Amino acid sequence: MGSKNKLKRFKENETFENVFQPTREEVVSNSFPLLGKWNSDFFKNDNPIIIELGCGKGEYSVGLAALFPDKNFVGIDIKGARFWRGAKTAIDEGMHNVAFIRTQIELVNHIFADGEVDEIWITFPDPQIKYKRTKHRMTNSDFLQLYKKILKLNGVVNLKTDSEFMHGYTLGLLHGEGHEVLYANHNVYKNEGSPSEVTSIQTFYEKQYLEINKAITYIRFKIK
Repeated sequence: MGSKNKLKRFKENETFENVFQPTREEVVSNSFPLLGKWNSDFFKNDNPIIIELGCGKGEYSVGLAALFPDKNFVGIDIKGARFWRGAKTAIDEGMHNVAFIRTQIELVNHIFADGEVDEIWITFPDPQIKYKRTKHRMTNSDFLQLYKKILKLNGVVNLKTDSEFMHGYTLGLLHGEGHEVLYANHNVYKNEGSPSEVTSIQTFYEKQYLEINKAITYIRFKIK
């Protein structure tokens, strides 16, 4: 994407009522105004809150919001020029149950209060295969404890990935730490019984993976 295009999208994001771009200082000081108030101050309802971490272009957040109009969705990514697409689609289609926030994943507990989130989606994260990158894997032990903090008591996490490594690493960690695996599938498009929201929404890159017959894996779990 050209720099002019990026700048245009950054400027347009500033005008979108469904986009929030707090400064890091505002976030880490717990001054973000929607912290603990997403239902009351933004969505203005008591519906469940589902977040997508590393939402990219926002296809999954928007797709889920269309499938489940009685739930609220928030896509999170540090790259605002990417989720511009999802934010614009939501506005163009008059969707009021989806928002986007530009911030880092590790600050998510400063964006949502303890127990404010019902469900988390992690879609096609960078598997960070090198050992020295373990701390950046979005399903490592530290991240799981961060997610547990903002999740409700029976909140769930969904991981959808094209990386066999990420799938295996996460399953091994979940079993090793005694978390509850609710569902695991090594190839959601070949095996029957995959949840409809896993197979009916496809991201831009996922469609490319499917064209070359790359298996898409999925895990649904609870953090103990």
